[in-house]
Amino acid sequence: MELIVYSSPWCGDCREAKRWLAKHSIPYREINIEESDSAAAEVVKNTGKRAIPQFVINGKWVQPYVPGQGFKYEEMAELFGVSPG
Repeated sequence: MELIVYSSPWCGDCREAKRWLAKHSIPYREINIEESDSAAAEVVKNTGKRAIPQFVINGKWVQPYVPGQGFKYEEMAELFGVSPG
């Protein structure tokens, strides 16, 4: 499985998503939208919005959180085949 995480250091939801991935030993490649000129445009092009974090799992874009509500623990656990905790 190839996982790319679009994120930024100032993003609390991004930090939570990366903590969750680390807790479950899920490897990923991070693209910091602040360091890549084209990364933010890539997010908008593929999702229609300026929202991070975004996961790209084997080429499929997935938003791992609900704005204002936080990380989708149950849904991501099912998607990655791990326990939700």
